[in-house]
Amino acid sequence: MSPEIAASIDAIQVNMNAAGMNVINIVLAFVMFGVALGIKPETFVDVIKNPKSLIIGIACQMILLPGLTFLLTIALKDFISPMIALGMILVASCPGGNISNFITSLSRGNTELSVSLTAVNTAACMFTTPLNFALWGNLFLNHARIASTLPELSIPFWEIVKTIIILLGVPILLGTLCRKFIPKVADFLKKPLQYLSVLFFIAMVVMAFGNNIDAFMKCIKYIFLIVLIHNLLALGIGYLSATAMKVPYKDRRTITIETGIQNSGLGLVLLFNPAIFGPEWANNGGMLVITAWWGVWHIISGLTLAYLWRWKGRKETVNE
Repeated sequence: MSPEIAASIDAIQVNMNAAGMNVINIVLAFVMFGVALGIKPETFVDVIKNPKSLIIGIACQMILLPGLTFLLTIALKDFISPMIALGMILVASCPGGNISNFITSLSRGNTELSVSLTAVNTAACMFTTPLNFALWGNLFLNHARIASTLPELSIPFWEIVKTIIILLGVPILLGTLCRKFIPKVADFLKKPLQYLSVLFFIAMVVMAFGNNIDAFMKCIKYIFLIVLIHNLLALGIGYLSATAMKVPYKDRRTITIETGIQNSGLGLVLLFNPAIFGPEWANNGGMLVITAWWGVWHIISGLTLAYLWRWKGRKETVNE
């Protein structure tokens, strides 16, 4: 990617007014409420009794993916802009995506482990997302200033924490309480809200890039390749780590999917928040485009992988 192309991607402007942001925040809260509806305390019993797979999955999601993403951005520094690199780090710092449980069930993985990883990573992201983004993002900025004229940028840790607590912490608590005390309502709402999460992300991308569709289409072939490499890295981290630690086949599938499916919707919400990414982040189109396309691509790659496992994985299932 030439410097001119990278600059044109960073220059993409996405304007989201207050009304649009309020709608996005409310819908994201409902989506996370829907995720929590599938969280039953009793599903954690077996996982906690045998925590090896859970620990590996958490390590892949919270430690290995952000750290290796940073190394990937350093390796690609001559081909991507700093904003594109920061977008990759932001995505890697987000928790697992909302549809990972659904894709895990399609792939005949360990659904209980998937729900456990989603619950732990999502709850912990109130701290791990800002921490990882601040750590690896600032490390990259320090590195990039060697040959770059970036403005002085700071990553506001506490603003991100506050936003995540409001958008994720409260809905997850309410959803878990609903599952505990009103299980019939939880069962009724769970699937519709699961489908809503996919529609929500598509609508968010359309709203964000509706006025920039020409610029988006011109850069998509470059963004496609970057996200493809990054997503393969994420899937590879999950699969190779689980294989190296010799966990069961079903758990390998689950850890792979949980590491490769990221909550890009949360990433976009953070990017649209002017209290977090203020005027000094004006030319952050690279972050927006990377985050948006990640949300589209990981659905495609996750479903493809799930159906490949269903088609070719019958022998593994028998061996289990």
